[in-house]
Amino acid sequence: MKPLHFAIIGAGTAGLASAILLAQQNIHVTLFEKFPQLEPIGAGLLLQPSGLAVFEHLGVLDEALKLGAIVTGLEGQMPSGQLLVNSHYRQAGEHFYGLGIHRAALCHVLESKLAEYSELITWRMNTEIEKIEEQHNEARIYGLSVGQKFDACFDAVIIANGTRSTLRPPSWVKVDQAYPWGAKWTIVPECLTLNSEILHQFYNRSKIMMGILPTGAIPTQPDQRLSSVFWSLPSNQLNNFLPHQQAKSAWLKQISKRWKPAADWLEQVIVNPEDQQQWLSAQYRDVVMSKFGEGRIGVMGDAAHAMSPQLGQGANMALLDAWALGQAVQSVRNSESMDWTQLWKNYHQHRQSSTAFYQFLSRLLTPLYQSDLWWTSVIRDLSFPWMYRIPYFRKEMALTVSGLKTGMFSQMQYEDVAHPFSRNRELTDSAFKIE
Repeated sequence: MKPLHFAIIGAGTAGLASAILLAQQNIHVTLFEKFPQLEPIGAGLLLQPSGLAVFEHLGVLDEALKLGAIVTGLEGQMPSGQLLVNSHYRQAGEHFYGLGIHRAALCHVLESKLAEYSELITWRMNTEIEKIEEQHNEARIYGLSVGQKFDACFDAVIIANGTRSTLRPPSWVKVDQAYPWGAKWTIVPECLTLNSEILHQFYNRSKIMMGILPTGAIPTQPDQRLSSVFWSLPSNQLNNFLPHQQAKSAWLKQISKRWKPAADWLEQVIVNPEDQQQWLSAQYRDVVMSKFGEGRIGVMGDAAHAMSPQLGQGANMALLDAWALGQAVQSVRNSESMDWTQLWKNYHQHRQSSTAFYQFLSRLLTPLYQSDLWWTSVIRDLSFPWMYRIPYFRKEMALTVSGLKTGMFSQMQYEDVAHPFSRNRELTDSAFKIE
């Protein structure tokens, strides 16, 4: 059998991690990326235990820990000072933690690992893919590379080009719509005013929501520790956020009335609010698909299941997608052929229930934090504090945040995902355990 050759469209978290896991099985990969070079854009993100398990599986966890910031839990505070959310990873597992990390650091860690398999990896930068066609024994892609039309054929194509992908098969898409709310974000020197091992969130009803995430450092400045600041807004207001100094003063006053320590710190680190490069916009979509793969085409990462960032699962789900692809390929490949039908059957067994659970929960919870409906925050403020006082719910909420749930009463085990690739052959069909 000729060596397998996969095309991966998009060199984000899902694309890079998938390329590593395929190359580890001696599969050739061509990575297509529309930008001329890898320049990760975006605020810091939180790698949950589920994502860290994949990092351990890939052999990159130690490098990530050097650049990231350990996060022990999430605390969400109301103006009264009461903690509405008080979730800590140890409630889900004794040795669990999260890792706040800059997107540039995340990309650096994955790209460095991928460089170990350079003989199996081909990069096609500055390339826009316009169309994919599946034929009898190949998948053909068409696009523009450095302004010139081209087409090429592969054994399989993985679509991993993000939330706004136009390449996912339309017949697989059940929902594809923008959220009415988004966020402004910026990255600033580390916040030492608040506990630097906690993701801090601040809520006032469902109209005001702010987050401060420990973000670690970027590879070029490893000694400068950072924090990411998020401020929730309706999407139609994103372009008018802090246009001048007076707007900044009014904004800080609004925060100071509710959470003075946070306002005092923000006043020090956000100097020029009119600098458009200091605050960037994040807009979100809800994408639900009936399937993630069929034949020689698959869809992964945000292209497959974009959702509100309320549960902080985006990068973690992308990493689990990559892990599941590696497991599925390993389970069906033999010296004679690749059973594509069985591959996607195995992949869906790993990913479909978990993805559906988090998408459902995201749609359920998002209006409690970002909504024009007055009653949603009333339900939240009355129910959440007492839920955290009940051990069962406290553990279940911590497990949910950890990214390990596969359903209301089921979860995957960290060890089964983190198990080194070379020793994981017997775990392929038993990666999830019901508890």
